[in-house]
Amino acid sequence: MRVIDPPGPQGMAQRPEPPAGETAGGRPGTLASLVTLIRPLHAAKSLLLVPIALADAGTWTLTALGEVGWAVAGFVLAGACVYVGNDIADRDRDRAHPTKRHRPIAAGHVSVRAGYLYCTALLALLGVLVGFGPGRPYWPLLAYLVLNVAYSRSLKHIPLIDVCAVALGFALRVVQGSVAIGERVSGWLLVTVFSVSLLLVIGKRRQELLETGAAHRPALRGYSVELANQLLQLTCVLTAVAGLIYLSTEAPLGPYGQAAMLLCTPFALFALFRYLQVVLVQGGGGDPVRAVLRDRGLAATGLALAVVLGTTLVLARHPALAEAILR
Repeated sequence: MRVIDPPGPQGMAQRPEPPAGETAGGRPGTLASLVTLIRPLHAAKSLLLVPIALADAGTWTLTALGEVGWAVAGFVLAGACVYVGNDIADRDRDRAHPTKRHRPIAAGHVSVRAGYLYCTALLALLGVLVGFGPGRPYWPLLAYLVLNVAYSRSLKHIPLIDVCAVALGFALRVVQGSVAIGERVSGWLLVTVFSVSLLLVIGKRRQELLETGAAHRPALRGYSVELANQLLQLTCVLTAVAGLIYLSTEAPLGPYGQAAMLLCTPFALFALFRYLQVVLVQGGGGDPVRAVLRDRGLAATGLALAVVLGTTLVLARHPALAEAILR
């Protein structure tokens, strides 16, 4: 496996850097641009993944909820720092992309100097949050930041390693949630989260191949649409198998694990089928967060899965209620 060297500034459409605090048109940067820069919609990643650890908690105490909430806030801030840093590093390549050229730094709505100051302020806020937070370790969050520095500098230029690095960042969110409440993280749950994340990232790479090729992302020289299609199929199988094994073995569902596995199977398969349809037929998947949150089929299936799992979890934790309902 070889590292794909990123293209230099030659041959790419360049714009002069706007003065600090000004846009390309001479207008001062706006609060809206700063908010857009941290991609608030992507906070859903932390809001959905970090609290998964509560499913393995014996009881939901206010202390546990508070510690998970603190961990969510930490990862939201860490993600914001990563987005700002990546947009600064990738601003030249982003200007050659049909969609990413509208990002605040690439478009000149936020200057590079302002971006650095913004990222520094976010890191300082993150340091305060960790320093004054609960006494739980924050090594998964630190590992996430180190991983993303390595990703920005080199890993994103290595085909196959790039998608695995991104997926690992999602799994670290789940680990942080488990560390926050002092629970052992489930191995099969981590495999499931990692494989789902890998599926979304591969779908994104496939769409980038179709839209811009390797001009924007040098690592795409190590991919092809056919390879992406094969990887999507392989990852779908891993996702389905890992998720169903988790439900039937390690999930805290007591005697209802097998029932949950059977009830979730059709919904899980439909969700995977629908995602493949969105990517392979409809040409979606370029923005995984929007694809998942805004597609009605995926949203409805996700809600159905949440209802099934939530119901079985309640029944497993309250045997008397289960006996009254099922007898």
